Amino acid sequence: MAAREEDEEAASTFRILVTTDNHLGYLEKDVLRRNDSLQAFEEVLSIAKEQKVDMILQGGDLFHENKPSRHVLHRTMELLRRYCMGDEPIRFEILSDQAVNFGSNSFPVVNYEDPNYNVSIPMFLIHGNHDDPAGEGNLCALNLLSVANLVNYFGKPDDIEDISISPILMKKGSTKIALYGLGSIRDERLHRLFMRSKVKYLQPKEQADDWFNLFMLHQNRVVHGAHNYIPENFLPSFLDLVIWGHEHECLIDPTERRHSGDDSRVFIMQPGSSVATSLCEGEMKQKHVAILSVKETDFRVEKIPLKSVRPYIFSTIDLADSNIQPELEDEVMSHVSDEVRKLIARVPIDFPEANGKLPLIRLRVNYAGGYTPFSVLRFGQRFVNEVANPTTLLNFFKRRAAQSLADTRRTAGEEEAPSDRRLEASTKDVSDILIEQLQKDKPEVLSEDCLAKALDHFVEKEETDAITDVVKYCVQRTQHLLQQRANSVDMMDHVITRHRDDLKRQQEAAWSSRLSSGNQRQQQSEVEVSLLSSDDDEGLPPAPPPSRRGRGRGRGTKRTLESATGESSSKKKRSEASSSRKESSRGRGGRSRKT
Repeated sequence: MAAREEDEEAASTFRILVTTDNHLGYLEKDVLRRNDSLQAFEEVLSIAKEQKVDMILQGGDLFHENKPSRHVLHRTMELLRRYCMGDEPIRFEILSDQAVNFGSNSFPVVNYEDPNYNVSIPMFLIHGNHDDPAGEGNLCALNLLSVANLVNYFGKPDDIEDISISPILMKKGSTKIALYGLGSIRDERLHRLFMRSKVKYLQPKEQADDWFNLFMLHQNRVVHGAHNYIPENFLPSFLDLVIWGHEHECLIDPTERRHSGDDSRVFIMQPGSSVATSLCEGEMKQKHVAILSVKETDFRVEKIPLKSVRPYIFSTIDLADSNIQPELEDEVMSHVSDEVRKLIARVPIDFPEANGKLPLIRLRVNYAGGYTPFSVLRFGQRFVNEVANPTTLLNFFKRRAAQSLADTRRTAGEEEAPSDRRLEASTKDVSDILIEQLQKDKPEVLSEDCLAKALDHFVEKEETDAITDVVKYCVQRTQHLLQQRANSVDMMDHVITRHRDDLKRQQEAAWSSRLSSGNQRQQQSEVEVSLLSSDDDEGLPPAPPPSRRGRGRGRGTKRTLESATGESSSKKKRSEASSSRKESSRGRGGRSRKT
């Protein structure tokens, strides 16, 4: 009886492996760390196979770059084929319209239902901000994996101005899951859409209370600005569990959040990244994946630590506590070196399963008190064969006296970001500046949102034609609107004629302004005209009308006349010089010499 009950419970329990932010291909040009992300991902897939899960949920940023290299893409496909293909039966079914769920794919059907493939562990994933769609066809690397039938890519909105999220409805025994997914969108835009109620969730019509509502998104959870994050209170009350990607700190234990005004509650799980991409304090926490078990409307989470992750230790010191005089640079460097060796000595104790990998060490040094930062590169040469990041071993900062601990941690996270993170932050800053300037100038043709997005694609994803394409799109859209407003050819002719009349009136007004500039200007013009009417200027074309772009009154006319006068004078001089040469040659020999 007990075995039968266990079998019945297993037949109605979803077992799901949850992972996010794998960042495959991170630092692939680094000799020591180029395989870290791929090794961690292989461990994730091996856990899924050992645990015999029903599916894998990946919450965005599978790849670190929008255009992964051939090596990274080939290795990823190899791992997916090795661990996710097989003869194991799939024990759940999909009830929703797959053409709606996977409409952005070339083959809008779940991969395990394709008769040409044997899939044992289907993977469902959304895109993140690192591997989001771009370029011609609005495609990303996930589309390549999808068309190869290795993954099930969903969560790509059809309209980013009015988003409707349709869930994937799954059933296993008596358990039914409604899986919602939303790929990464610029946080400012999504924040604005939430405020305007432009994000809608489609719910099952029949027996809505019997569904376990699961939502995956990839956005900022930590506050980075007034609108550069998604507040947790934006989440609808009917959700049961939210898998939050993009944040790398591993907070995999679900936290409860209650909605104000009712008794509803939602649990939030933040799995974090599987590889450290920024040397900040949050990345120091142990990396995990989660096995999510769902039985009807109840769930439990089992977290499993990743053993292949490179050891990472983070610490902070104040040079003022060392009682070393600031001018004694050698003693200061020796003191910092001793602190680094203490951190290296902690690695075997804190990470007994390091398997001989060189650790990542990050020491933040507060040099307040008259101390001077020294060369980090020169200092790192001492630890070339002892740490994996000798060039980024130290980070100098100056802590303010009134800075709180929370502010210090937040500052640490910002300062510790590697080059790609700094690039992302700087791009957002430039986008904000661009939007502010455009709001002042009030452009009528170009869209500020389109230009900001094009700037992101140009800098982050190396789409060199992004800005040009956006400008062409805005111009074509404006032309289309003008054609719609002009109901007939006569109306369009009337618009053009009226525009020409306006230009003509402006030109006449400009001429009147120039003619009334004063007697002195008129006399100067008469002198210049008399110069032009000399015999030497016969055959010259008439002077063009004055330029409307000249600075001041009549300056365009004066420059034109002066140029023509200079030309006639030079012509006259050339004629005189030629006559002089002829007379001189005749005087010497009585006749001109032929050459």
